[in-house]
Order: sequence, then C-alpha cells, then structure tokens
Amino acid sequence: MSKPPQEIDGAKVLFWAWSGPVPFGFVGDEKDPLAAKIFGLAICRYEGSEQVYRFSCDENWETQQDAFYDSAEQAIDELPDQYKNVRADWIEFED
Repeated sequence: MSKPPQEIDGAKVLFWAWSGPVPFGFVGDEKDPLAAKIFGLAICRYEGSEQVYRFSCDENWETQQDAFYDSAEQAIDELPDQYKNVRADWIEFED
C-alpha cells in the first residue's frame, strides 16, 4: 500500500485509496486512451474552500485528472466507472 503525501497539488488529503498492483483504471486521450494508469485516488480540500476535489493519481501520487464535488461523500459515491477495475477501499488520512 502506498500512502499519499499530506497534500496533493496544494490541497490537504482527507481520504485516499490505493489500488494495489492493478490500477483502478486509466486516463488518456483520443490518441492513447490508456496513457496513464491510475493507482491512487484522493479526496482533498484546498484551504478556505468548501468543495473537495477527487484527484486521480499515478503510482507516484502525481495527479492525472481531477474533479470537484460539494462533499467527500459525493466524491466517493460518484466515482466514475473508468476507475472501477478495482474496488476502492477509502481510508481517512492520518498524519
């Protein structure tokens, strides 16, 4: 299991999930739909913001895609199908 850093792209990590040896899914474009493998998912909040972001990260916790939501629960419940190759077991981030 690979725990994320305390912050990703300057936002505090609230919850996270790691896929293990098989990625949750992929992010890509028309030329290469499988360009980036997503191993880490993180629900994060920027200081002073009420919204949260779901960061989809590679094996080094580098953000490949993000989306914003009104709550952590919404971000978890509305996880896109492209990230459901492996079940996400969400863990609350602890320092």
